[in-house]
Amino acid sequence: MSIRIKIRNWLTEKYLIVIRKKQDFSVIGSFNVSFSRAIILGVLSLSVIFFISLVLTRTILRQWFDPVYIETENTAKLLKLSDIVDSLSIAVSQKDAYLANIQGIISGNGGIDSTALVNPSTIKSVSDSPANTIFEPSESTLSILDEFKSAPMDYSNPVGISSNSFTETFFFAPIKGVLTSVFAPQDDHFGVDIVAKENEPVKAIADGTVILASWTLDTGYIISVQHSNELISIYKHNSVILKKVGDLVRAGEIISIIGNTGELTTGQHLHFELWYKGTPLNPQEFITFD
Repeated sequence: MSIRIKIRNWLTEKYLIVIRKKQDFSVIGSFNVSFSRAIILGVLSLSVIFFISLVLTRTILRQWFDPVYIETENTAKLLKLSDIVDSLSIAVSQKDAYLANIQGIISGNGGIDSTALVNPSTIKSVSDSPANTIFEPSESTLSILDEFKSAPMDYSNPVGISSNSFTETFFFAPIKGVLTSVFAPQDDHFGVDIVAKENEPVKAIADGTVILASWTLDTGYIISVQHSNELISIYKHNSVILKKVGDLVRAGEIISIIGNTGELTTGQHLHFELWYKGTPLNPQEFITFD
């Protein structure tokens, strides 16, 4: 008998495997098996195990089997830490600048730099569309920003302005509420205080451009909008500012949320001011708040 025939008979020869109970040797089941079938099942089993192992090494077990994985993870962590360090560095620089301004106020050498509050070049580059009107800060506008320096505003020669100056302009009420403090420039109170419910939105009184969106020690979060004809509206003691310098806003658009920030606040309210060509106006002559 040739070797080929012997191998074929060995592969095709079937064996009966019987499964019996140990107690009474009764037959539970049986099945036929041959060496060729066993080899096929073995190859299939190894293939499945290899495929599952390959998937695991690329997913769940990747950190133990893939040497590049650890290096990639470390690189990602280093980049994340680098971003955090950069952010902390910027925050420290901003706080140092703020402390320098506070020290200047205490020493009498000047307060917050108005150039840090409004950047005219930023306002000019907001949009080049002729449909949008961007108001550039004039000398009167910059003089109003002096309110946020250590020296008080000079109100010795107020300009007489009546409500007839803006008869063609409709002003939205920035907020509806109870008026608690009125316009009293002789007492350095250049606006009105309105108390409203918590988280009440504050709205722009007219179309304009945001020229100030910042935080000061006395007034907390403050936002200011320049309108046409050199009219400026100022909103103080906000809890949240929703616009940034250079943003165009429409009349009635929400620009901030009422709050209780700043050392000069006595409770949750909005301090609202109107300025025209460097002169404060009485907001009650133009707007109804109740």
